[in-house]
Amino acid sequence: MNFNLTRLLIDFPVLVICLTVHEFSHAYVAFKMGDPTAKQMGRLSLNPLVHLDPLGTLMILFVRFGWAKPVPINPNNFKDFKKGIILTSLAGPISNFLLAFLGAFLAKFIYLTNNQGLIMFIQTFILINIVLGIFNLLPFPPLDGSRLFTVFLPPKYDYINNFLERFGILFLFGIILLFPGLIGSIIYPIVSMLLRLFL
Repeated sequence: MNFNLTRLLIDFPVLVICLTVHEFSHAYVAFKMGDPTAKQMGRLSLNPLVHLDPLGTLMILFVRFGWAKPVPINPNNFKDFKKGIILTSLAGPISNFLLAFLGAFLAKFIYLTNNQGLIMFIQTFILINIVLGIFNLLPFPPLDGSRLFTVFLPPKYDYINNFLERFGILFLFGIILLFPGLIGSIIYPIVSMLLRLFL
């Protein structure tokens, strides 16, 4: 078994778990805040099949970077509009940080087994959850940070929100394609700090 296949066999299930819990957390918190949209569309589930995006899954398989289907949310249903958006947006990243914490707890026991496959799996599990949690806090649609950014944006800057809603995803992919190391240089110092904290 070559290294790339080994990495794929570890990265793929880890990403499926992380993305599924991430999207489920959005759906669960939105429902608790008064919005039944995600539940009505079958997204209040830990079944990966309802959350995985076909193209995003292929990207995970072949380049080990992908995405899941964004959870549909109607903020007008929230009992508290601003609080609902904030908590629902934070739910996904926080779920990834909690999974990383759980992984760090389990790692102490897994290291004792001296099983290199399990050790590689749990290290990847911790790392990917931390990266997903931080990456999703960036202020570009459809990332969770964009909702947090716009909810605190004064009304006089609505034009920035409109621009991000229309072109944010193109801007994000443009940065990734044209400056592949830029986002990494921003988030990986934070990733390294959290890795040291967890491990």
